[in-house]
Amino acid sequence: MRVLIDATAVPADRGGVGRYVDELVPQLDALGADLVLAVQARDVGHYGALAPHGRVVAAPAVAARRPVRLAWEQTGLPALARRVRADVLHCPHYTMPALAPVPVVVTLHDATFFTDPDLHLPTKARFFRAATRLATRRAAGLVVPSRATRDEVVREAGADPERFTVAYHGVDASRFHPTSAAEQQRVRATLGIGDLPYVAFLGTLEPRKNVPALVRGWVRACAELDEPPALVLAGGRGWDDDVDAALAAVPDHLVVRRTGYLPLEDLAGLLGGALAVAYPSLGEGFGLPVLEAMACGAPTLTTRALSLPEVGGDAVAYCGTSAESIADGLVGLCASPARRSELSAAAVRRAATFTWERAAREHLGAYERAAAR
Repeated sequence: MRVLIDATAVPADRGGVGRYVDELVPQLDALGADLVLAVQARDVGHYGALAPHGRVVAAPAVAARRPVRLAWEQTGLPALARRVRADVLHCPHYTMPALAPVPVVVTLHDATFFTDPDLHLPTKARFFRAATRLATRRAAGLVVPSRATRDEVVREAGADPERFTVAYHGVDASRFHPTSAAEQQRVRATLGIGDLPYVAFLGTLEPRKNVPALVRGWVRACAELDEPPALVLAGGRGWDDDVDAALAAVPDHLVVRRTGYLPLEDLAGLLGGALAVAYPSLGEGFGLPVLEAMACGAPTLTTRALSLPEVGGDAVAYCGTSAESIADGLVGLCASPARRSELSAAAVRRAATFTWERAAREHLGAYERAAAR
């Protein structure tokens, strides 16, 4: 069975869908899948290395512009599927051709475009609701990263539950693992925080990540701690205008570092060296930063929104989404070395059960079922 994967939606910064596709492809290749990868011209060498047994085809250079890429998806992608004699087409980021010559599998990462539209830009929410509805009507198979996402899409878009495959993301243990004191100190030096303990956040600074409440909760927690930790916000700038206002109100004696994107090679040291990792999200399709923090042995505080308990299980601490609840959760972790040690050990054990090989096998099953339909 030949599978054409449309990787043209992968952004240059490798966030979100890029991390998913980049981890999935080599595992599919290692399992012997017959892969053809449609990619942006800049990614030909990258995916050639990730899938040495597959075939890589570059989309037209103009498809690097999003409107053109979406147009190419409707016309050029079906033509490519015919040309390479694909048996299944996998579209890994919500959208798909309205008319395709082969069965299509679509990955739907999130349902908050329906359940919490105010957490997204209005145009983005409308676009992805429409794309999700098209996929639930036309796709032969739907892949989601959690049961919570499946249940939300079924409820909100009227999708057939039988067409879903739940494929949890994995974690790259070669990159995310407990780190040495020397590695943690190296990352500390890049952050400019010396030997200060710190609370870390990793993710795009967008409304659903609830960063303003985290900032306010951290400030409240610091008032109760003898040695106030710094706060490190790592991730790209989103469209949450309230973050700046929350940071402006931080007392001068407290230390905040807003790093922007960090290199992948720094993330394990950042997460593993944290006194605690806080991820008080309002809702996630999966919650990969929580899993990555767990794999690094970080005591992690998150919420019970949507998929996050499926990831964290009993290996993380939970809080509500308000600043007060976040503060209580942070105090509970920061003031208790025993609790942090207990969660750290449990997190490493649980994270080891989430593998990209297992995710790839689930995807192969989705392709086979789609082809059979």
